[in-house]
Amino acid sequence: MNNSRGSAAHGGADVERMQQEQEALDLAADWADISQGLRKDLGHQLHSQWIKPIQLGSFCKETGTLDLYLPTEFSANWVADRFADRLSLAWKIARPDIRNVRIAVLPGRRAMPGLRLGREDGRRAANDGAPLAQPGDALGMGNADFGGIGAGGIGGPIGLDPSLTFASFVTGAANVLASNAAQRMAATETPQFAPLYLKAATGQGKTHLLHAIGHAYLANHPRARIFYCSAERFMVEFVQALRQNQTIEFKARLRGFDLLLVDDIQFIIGKASAQEELLYTIDALLAEGKRLVFAADRAPQALDGVEQRLLSRLSMGLVADIQPADIELRRAILEHRLQRFAPSHVPGDVVEFLARTINRNVRELVGGLNKLIAYAQLTGQAVSLQLAEEQLTDILSANRRRITIDEIQRTVCQFYRVDRTEMASKRRARAVVRPRQVAMYLAKVLTPRSYPEIGRKFGGRDHSTVIHAVRLIEDLRTRDADMDGDVRSLLRQLES
Repeated sequence: MNNSRGSAAHGGADVERMQQEQEALDLAADWADISQGLRKDLGHQLHSQWIKPIQLGSFCKETGTLDLYLPTEFSANWVADRFADRLSLAWKIARPDIRNVRIAVLPGRRAMPGLRLGREDGRRAANDGAPLAQPGDALGMGNADFGGIGAGGIGGPIGLDPSLTFASFVTGAANVLASNAAQRMAATETPQFAPLYLKAATGQGKTHLLHAIGHAYLANHPRARIFYCSAERFMVEFVQALRQNQTIEFKARLRGFDLLLVDDIQFIIGKASAQEELLYTIDALLAEGKRLVFAADRAPQALDGVEQRLLSRLSMGLVADIQPADIELRRAILEHRLQRFAPSHVPGDVVEFLARTINRNVRELVGGLNKLIAYAQLTGQAVSLQLAEEQLTDILSANRRRITIDEIQRTVCQFYRVDRTEMASKRRARAVVRPRQVAMYLAKVLTPRSYPEIGRKFGGRDHSTVIHAVRLIEDLRTRDADMDGDVRSLLRQLES
């Protein structure tokens, strides 16, 4: 009897879990439709900046309340002020059982404490004389002092991510200048340029370098006072100081830092008072030999709505451009990342496939690898090329240049000096078969086409023939340097 009750209870729990999973899937599907509609209404830029970061929270059926989360207090307030009604209406149309939409900061992100610029007990800030800040302190100065700026980071005493260090930053031709300049900025010796301005597109590593500078500088200068925040956070704190008539204290505290790190400086566009304060702060810190680092997704001259004097200050030092990672750097990043997943085995052909296919930015590249390994571990499957294609469909399709099978056949025929008709012929001569197999392999690597679709483009061949060709070329590349060289050369031609 007890066993029957236990089985029933267990079965009930399984049913409830399945219902919850289905509910989550339904919400995700509805959100995908709503988000797509908002993208068309708002445009790509607004959608990417404010709507895309939204994460679905829980849905309470009793109250009809759906939680939507954003990564920062600033973005949550901004979206709530401008898009709450539109989001609420869209959800009510999609799901009549949703009566309220609540927008909040993602759980687990510490809320920014209120701006407190002085201590009532008259004691010094924690880092004014202490050797090191204690975990949880803001900006290395204690939560009671200027805690609003930079205090929301995870894992570090000054809001710095402990994983984003120079040791974990992989360098290559695309980022070596920025990496070397960043290390020079954090060194004991005074840098020859100031300020340092890191320019890179989204996901190419500029934020990583900002955090790395902070860690290295604090290691070299244990008593240093470091300021780290985003430009939007700077504006929030400055406006708060204005409202509280504490601008003098704000300026005094801000200019007491030894290292100033400001991310996403493009978001300070159009804020005249904040721009002016930042300008005066830069002048004051430079005059005292302090160090300043800014990061943005565009060059200083391309910042719209920024007054000329501030543009001049931002570009007067070194503007270090981080280019999109080339194929060699992408391979190195994947290999470096794989060291964290030992003993997980990722075949070389999968690493090569990811490095060649996910080429928009490093963040997507690392995210794709993380997702693939996590899926393999949680399901007990081996990491393979097929698994990568199945589980990373969205990432791969977004990154792939639309290379056609016709283009691949034409390039391969030119390379091996064979007639184009041989791609579909029945001839079995080695001089024809090998180029045909290479073309099939490249079609699988460079296009989203299935094995049957590829077979049809090669004279109506069966999908098993394509699978055999792909596996054969993969094997030959590991054993035959000439074959590997041929494939690499063809890949460069097709991807250029």
